[in-house]
Amino acid sequence: MFYAILNRKLEMNKFKFLILTVIIAALTSCQLDIEPGTPNCIKTKIKAFSKSEVLCASGKSVNKYSFQDRIVFVFDPGTCGADMAADVYDSECNYLGFLGGIAGNSEINGEEFSIAVFKGVVWKN
Repeated sequence: MFYAILNRKLEMNKFKFLILTVIIAALTSCQLDIEPGTPNCIKTKIKAFSKSEVLCASGKSVNKYSFQDRIVFVFDPGTCGADMAADVYDSECNYLGFLGGIAGNSEINGEEFSIAVFKGVVWKN
C-alpha cells in the first residue's frame, strides 16, 4: 500500500514537472533575440515590428548605425515586396524618416545615409 501511494505521488510529480517544463519552454520561445543594451522604446518597436503581418514573413531586421553624431536604428521590412521603405528612428524613438520606398529615398535630415557607419544587427528574423 505504501509503495502504491509513493508511486502515485512520483507519477504526479513527473506530470507536474512535465507541465511546468512545457510552460517555461513556451514562454521563453516567445522572447525575441534583441541585442543587449538596446533602448526600451526600440525593443517595444521591434516587438511590434516582428509581429506585423504587412511586412515580410522573413528577412526583416533592425540594424544600428552611427549617423549625424548619434545612434540610429533602421527597421528593414525585408525584400518580399518591391519598393518597401525602411523606417529610421533615433535611440529615443524619434522618427527621422525612411529609406528606400517607391521614391528610392536615400537621405535622412537632408544628409545621405550612405555615410552612416554600421554598428551591428540589433534583431533579425
